Amino acid sequence: MKRRLDQILSSYGYCSRKEAKAWCRDGRVACAGESVRDPAAKLEPRELLIDGEPIDHPDGILVVLHKPVGYVCSHDPAEGERIYDLLPIDWQARDPQPVSVGRLDRDTSGLILVTDQSMLVHRLTSPKHKVPKTYEVLVDKPLSAELIPAFAAGTLMLDGEKEACRPAELRITGERTAELVLMEGKYHQVRRMFAALGYHVQTLHRSRFAELSLEGLEEGEFRDLGAADLAALGL
Repeated sequence: MKRRLDQILSSYGYCSRKEAKAWCRDGRVACAGESVRDPAAKLEPRELLIDGEPIDHPDGILVVLHKPVGYVCSHDPAEGERIYDLLPIDWQARDPQPVSVGRLDRDTSGLILVTDQSMLVHRLTSPKHKVPKTYEVLVDKPLSAELIPAFAAGTLMLDGEKEACRPAELRITGERTAELVLMEGKYHQVRRMFAALGYHVQTLHRSRFAELSLEGLEEGEFRDLGAADLAALGL
């Protein structure tokens, strides 16, 4: 979609709309091999060269990131190391800024999506869309098989909540390890669900988001989602 050049330069984090006139005057913007001198010209972002380079992710950002323990899903640097510090620094100047799709707390590792497209955030976090998320859990004592129907019943209440958790699928994989599949994302939900039944979660890792996995990604690495990934998310 065509947009004013000054809007494009501002939204992709190159300069303010006020500064766009100087960028045009200095010949820093080109389209179809010619310099663009009018900051009000309406153009397609993907057709532009800025300082000789195409715009990064002109159609928007959507990446999967392998979040390490110790990082927060906040833009506030006062909160410590941020997942956004693992991404290209130029992305933080975009408007809107990229945000995480849901959150993982500081002590949780694993798969998180990052995008600058607000409609995708809503689409992928809304409970009505029932996007499954898979977590690998290590708890402080042997797991009882009785937890399986307790999680699946859809009657588990958490402190401070007015509605019970939706039915969740628990698969016990070891004496103190399990996989839990959720269709929702309440605050610290996995830890609180286990705590409600007398267990303390020692480590927590999200291994899948719908059919997406972290295959090929080391901690701190990210990749763009391809067509097959988007299809897996129903996009």
